[in-house]
Amino acid sequence: MARVVVVGLGPAGPDLLTAAAAAAIDGIPHRYLRTVRHPAAVAVGEATAFDHHYEAADTFDDVYRRIVADLVTAAGEHGEVLYAVPGSPLVLERSVALLRADPRVEVELVPSMSFLDVAWARLGVDPVEANVRLVDGHRFATAAAGARGPLLVAHVHDRWVCSDIKLAVEEPPTGPVTVMQRLGLPDEAVFEVAWSDLDRSFAPDHLTALWIPELSAPVAAELQRFAELMPVLRRGCPWDRDQTHTSLTRHLLEETYETLDALDGVARAGIVGALDERGVPVQDDADPDVAASAYAHLEEELGDLLFQIGFHAQIATEQGAFTLADVARGITDKLIERHPHVFAAPDGAPTKAELSLTWEQAKRAEKGRASVMDGIPPALPALAYAYKVLAKADTVARGGTVSAALSALLSAVDPDHDVDASNAETTGAQLLRIVAAARVAGIDPEQALRAATARIADAVRAAEGAPPDSAPSR
Repeated sequence: MARVVVVGLGPAGPDLLTAAAAAAIDGIPHRYLRTVRHPAAVAVGEATAFDHHYEAADTFDDVYRRIVADLVTAAGEHGEVLYAVPGSPLVLERSVALLRADPRVEVELVPSMSFLDVAWARLGVDPVEANVRLVDGHRFATAAAGARGPLLVAHVHDRWVCSDIKLAVEEPPTGPVTVMQRLGLPDEAVFEVAWSDLDRSFAPDHLTALWIPELSAPVAAELQRFAELMPVLRRGCPWDRDQTHTSLTRHLLEETYETLDALDGVARAGIVGALDERGVPVQDDADPDVAASAYAHLEEELGDLLFQIGFHAQIATEQGAFTLADVARGITDKLIERHPHVFAAPDGAPTKAELSLTWEQAKRAEKGRASVMDGIPPALPALAYAYKVLAKADTVARGGTVSAALSALLSAVDPDHDVDASNAETTGAQLLRIVAAARVAGIDPEQALRAATARIADAVRAAEGAPPDSAPSR
């Protein structure tokens, strides 16, 4: 089988090249260099460099795959070739990893000194004791996911890499980070910079690494992977490219209903899902196997629903409107603002009724709405529409905003002793009887319920002094 012998050129000049690497270079006439931009590249002598791939390829992964293709071809032609890479062959060398996975060639590795050995000496750190994690700067957002430090980040060769690292961390570290450049060379530089100056206070080069002692908050791995996947699908899949906000509407609706069906399965499994006053899950009698199956279904459907959310966010990103991160930040900020009883630590625990009232007040103030009825989608199914309107009307009545007309309408629908809503089964049976009676009378129950609900909504608006609803006829 054709062979590729991979040697490492060490972290700096030819003086740090190992004897084994030098012997391999001398013994193999057909030599290839990943890049000539390394201080020890001169030790390889006559060789073919792959720097041209960096200019022609769109991504680094494309570069490495092209290098592997050229090496496999050369090895097949010559029987054996030498491939020289910066540092040590197995330290953040993506091209070597791809080459080792290729079944067409046999790969021999000649270990060498890595820049890591010099870095530990300069930092005065034992990487084993400190539990250091080595990260590729190009893949920081995903490779550093969940990590709080310490981190040694390699391949920090440009300002855009520094910028990507900054953006991947929501809460920047409080202390400085250490920049290490050209370790082992006469012009070596080791200095500290503030996190805010990471992408503007120095000029990175191809021999630059970062030491981050601690991160304030871990990077979210799977959500970052998901966010990075969306533009790839959008560019690579013909179906995804054709989609618009409008064309995706029915898919969002379908996924929503499938998620609701999965939630029904969770309920049928007997899973309660609530927390008691101590924050402990309420015990239920659900069979463990049934519960696991129901939750597996729900997990899958929530993923499908998240895909729809991510798709709309990606389209908005392409239009320069907002990103998925903006969506997450917006809902986080909104929830914090609407939960002063959690984050502001007021005296006394509010009741659920009080929370409902303050929640509605906060929403109205935040969105500048004239009425609590604003924001209820008029296209909701009649039953869901009625439920929402009655709930909102109740908050208005409890807040003291009530009129004679509204009071009369609410009294008319107030449950009395003839209505048994003690459980879902009896409530469903009574609703069915009403639907059956309406059918016999030739009345559309959907339209009848919608019209009755609209009268209450209009009465609420009038009691609030808000303008009538301008939505289309219901």
